[in-house]
Amino acid sequence: MSEQQEKPVVTRRAGWLTAVIMIAFGLFYAYDLFEAVSNVVGVPAQIAEFNRFLIENDVEPQPVPWAVLVANLLLPPIAYVAAWLLGRRRGVLMQVLLFALGLAVVAALSLTLTALV
Repeated sequence: MSEQQEKPVVTRRAGWLTAVIMIAFGLFYAYDLFEAVSNVVGVPAQIAEFNRFLIENDVEPQPVPWAVLVANLLLPPIAYVAAWLLGRRRGVLMQVLLFALGLAVVAALSLTLTALV
């Protein structure tokens, strides 16, 4: 009784299309990450300059909001990885929608965190 077991047919979507989607959205996420890095570098320098003015006028200096800056720095990579993990076994359209949704969340939260600083 030797029955031949049929192997399930595996349908594969175009791997190159997934790579193109990941690279294209990766550039947008990288731009948000670059903005966050420039804030981590620039905001403390601006606050230090402002604090010099405050000290000269006998006012207490303001601290650097490191928690907000670090949260803004971690947001793009976390959102990119989350979109990739959620979309890796889905179709191409769903991957595009997940990456776009993650990018919208990053943009909204980055603007909110930037407004706090």
